Amino acid sequence: MSKSFDDLLKRLSQVDKKKVSVAVAQDDEVLLAVKAAKERGIADSILVGDVDLIKPIAEEIGMNLDDYELLDVKDKIEAAREAVKLVHDGKADMYMKGLIDTKDFLRSVLDKEVGLRTGRPLSHVCVFEMEGVDRLLFLTDVAFVPYPTLEDKASIIKNTVEICNACGIDNPKVAPLAAVEVVNPKMPETVEADELRQMNERGEITGCIVDGPLSMDLATCPEAAQHKGATDRKIVGDADVLLFPDIHAGNILYKGLVHFANVKNGNLITGTAAPVILTSRSDSFEVKVNSLALGALVADSLKKNR
Repeated sequence: MSKSFDDLLKRLSQVDKKKVSVAVAQDDEVLLAVKAAKERGIADSILVGDVDLIKPIAEEIGMNLDDYELLDVKDKIEAAREAVKLVHDGKADMYMKGLIDTKDFLRSVLDKEVGLRTGRPLSHVCVFEMEGVDRLLFLTDVAFVPYPTLEDKASIIKNTVEICNACGIDNPKVAPLAAVEVVNPKMPETVEADELRQMNERGEITGCIVDGPLSMDLATCPEAAQHKGATDRKIVGDADVLLFPDIHAGNILYKGLVHFANVKNGNLITGTAAPVILTSRSDSFEVKVNSLALGALVADSLKKNR
């Protein structure tokens, strides 16, 4: 079981090197990340975009473009469509956003002809390595689904379990979070968390252990479970997956960890036919590289499962 991003890189060393298709690649931070990914043995890249703009950036960062496949497409929308088609057609293993608006990038992901639709709802998973925590934590959804329904949450769990499996966690513990750990009809989040637990027990959600509702302390702190007399729960401070009731709760914790804690993290869009790397321009260089590493592992896992 992987407990750190170093562990994930070791897992990657045992699989075939993957290839990422980058949409509108004329972005200095993205080019730095794919350069590092190649140097670290994570993934090779196909750079799709305006080559006249890619070349000066590559020269400035010491990137030898002879080592990369280039596809010269000036128009950003068309570049995204060509880039996602490479993944759709099996010529690349994952898809990454470059210098293009998120809405246009996602439109290419959902393109009916050349996109990466699966029929499942898309969701977002971020993986954290944190000082003082003896395992990777998977946070979802903090960036994509604003107000997930019960059905959405079931799909989000399924999407996240795939990521956990790719990281070597075979039966992850999923904690649907709420402010309290008991069902309160006046708090819909607790009711849905309990329903997810029951769905798991009935075999409607598989490949994981779901226990909810859980407060954050019970989900992540074994001592809290002891103090509260909750040691008979399926999850006693050892959750692998933190499932948030809405995007606000997830996003606030995500940004709090990124800005105030000693962490490493990477992010993926899931529910797609291949991993989709959608990082923000404010995300650090290392977040982009970590996301590429996650994408490569998930791509390998999806390939084996098929």
